[in-house]
Amino acid sequence: MSQKQFKKADFAPNDEEQYQIEFKITEIGEGIDLIVQRLNEKGEYEMVQAPVRRLNDRIFIVWDHPFDGRLIFDE
Repeated sequence: MSQKQFKKADFAPNDEEQYQIEFKITEIGEGIDLIVQRLNEKGEYEMVQAPVRRLNDRIFIVWDHPFDGRLIFDE
């Protein structure tokens, strides 16, 4: 399993009053078996069930607010 770290600043607001972070399929694969984890106040990662959307060659992780975290995926 591989991982990709992301920061709050990587999120951008969308038209649905939520925030999303964008990845290319070439970076993380087709989006099968993605695990989204949020970094909590204790410095530990916790799994969250964030909606994952696909559009063309892009995958979007959506949440109601930006957070620091990581994406775990198969190569």
